[in-house]
Amino acid sequence: MEEKIKEIFINLGAEVCGIANIDLFTDVPKGFHPTDIYSDCKSVIVFAKKIPKGLAYVSPRIVYQNFNSISNVELDRIAYLASNEIEKLYNGITVPIPSDGPYDYWNEKNLEGRGIISMKHAAVLAGIGTLGKSTLLLNREYGNMLNIGAVLTNLNLSSDAPAENICIKGCRLCIDNCPVSAISEHGVSQKLCRNCAYASNDRGFDVVNCNKCRTVCPVALGKK
Repeated sequence: MEEKIKEIFINLGAEVCGIANIDLFTDVPKGFHPTDIYSDCKSVIVFAKKIPKGLAYVSPRIVYQNFNSISNVELDRIAYLASNEIEKLYNGITVPIPSDGPYDYWNEKNLEGRGIISMKHAAVLAGIGTLGKSTLLLNREYGNMLNIGAVLTNLNLSSDAPAENICIKGCRLCIDNCPVSAISEHGVSQKLCRNCAYASNDRGFDVVNCNKCRTVCPVALGKK
């Protein structure tokens, strides 16, 4: 059943899909555990959609912002359609989770937001990748050019094996190239990152002014 469920997501347009049984979700902050959202959750199905490699080669602003945002729309579409298909085929209950916004948690002082669940950590538990020093998800085939979606379900599914860690030992390129020193060995300051990366242009369109942590990574496009 696990393989057939993953095929549903792949056939709808996801590049990768993995499963994490609820038993793996330990040390999750209160309010962000999958069972805090859906009390009968037994498994989390995590999938990802790649963004075009070319977005790593252009100044981020308009082009990067536009198509990175479209990726999130695609993830929500896949989650919605796959959820209905799983319920039809397996008589389970599914809860699609927004891939980005909307979410509730916001710390205004630190400009810190948290998704309904941590997509990146769910992806690690589901064997899709590991976290780099930038905290971006790293996948062997697609590097850090993935955006992530998830579906909760009451189906008790087996977890996928952990992924290979492709973050290069001793590499500090994302840390040393961050223009506002938002990245450290201890994680990422959302406040520093947001103030540098996100803005709007004179016309009022949203833009991304910085994505260096993504583009300077030696495995941005996967492990050769």
